[in-house]
This record gives sequence, structure tokens and C-alpha cells, in this order.
Amino acid sequence: MKGLLFVGSLISLLICSIIMIVLSVRMNQDMGGYLARASHANTIEMAVSNLEPAIAYIEQHRLTDGYTSVLWRTPDEDIGYWYQNLKASITELQGISPDSSLLERTNVLMKLRETLTRDSGESGTSIVVPDGLSRYPSNTLFGFWFWLSFLLFAGTGIAFLVEY
Repeated sequence: MKGLLFVGSLISLLICSIIMIVLSVRMNQDMGGYLARASHANTIEMAVSNLEPAIAYIEQHRLTDGYTSVLWRTPDEDIGYWYQNLKASITELQGISPDSSLLERTNVLMKLRETLTRDSGESGTSIVVPDGLSRYPSNTLFGFWFWLSFLLFAGTGIAFLVEY
């Protein structure tokens, strides 16, 4: 019985981990990559053309409000603030007239880059996205599933080690 529980918890842990990885990769492909490209855009038009599909993905998947946290709410997990910030950025970009000065256009692009990225120290910059967004709104389910599988796996593994 312990062996069956050990193998079952290992399989459950692997399936949970694989699903979370796949969700993260898909979100990066469908949204994160566009945000990264928008942050590196050299023209207003390029920035807007990359922000639009990212915001469309966010709206299509209803990632416009709530918190990604499971136990407590922290500002870095506030989806609503993050989404409103992106919407404000694209509105500002679309409001720049074609005859605006180069300085004005550059300042708006720099502001966009500061909005979309954070300095990660030695590892460079990263795109600002609330932690756990790829699993939202099922963060509690994935957290429970992962930790239950892990604890069962660890518990039965320790029981095997003690027995032998």
C-alpha cells in the first residue's frame, strides 16, 4: 500500500508540475513575449502593435481583476492595478501625435519600458507580471494539489527509508 501511495503521489506531483510549466510557457508565448517586445520597441507604432495582442490575451482570459496570492494579498500580486497600468500605457501611446517631437516620443517609450520591466540585478531585466498569473484563477487548487502531492511523496519516501 505504501508503494502504491508513493508512486501515485510521485505521478501526481509530476503531472501538477508539468501542467504548471505548460501554463507558464503558453502565457509567455501568448502574452509575455509581446510585453517584452513592446518594452524594447523603438517606435510608438511597434510598441502599440505588441501591446495590443498582450492586452487582448489578458482580456480574453479575464486577467483584469483580483489577486494571484493564495494566503494574503500583496501589491505585486494585484492583477487589477497591473492591467490598468497596461491600459493606461497603451492609451498614452495612442495619444501621441505623429508630429510630436522626437524627445516626447522617446520619453513615452522610456516610460513604457519602465512600466513593463523591472531591474533584476545581475540577471538583467524581467517583464513585470503578477506572480502566479499563469495559474490564475486556480492558484489555490494548484497550490493545494502540489503541496499535498509533495507531502505524500516525502512522507511515503521517508517511511520507505525508515523501513529499510
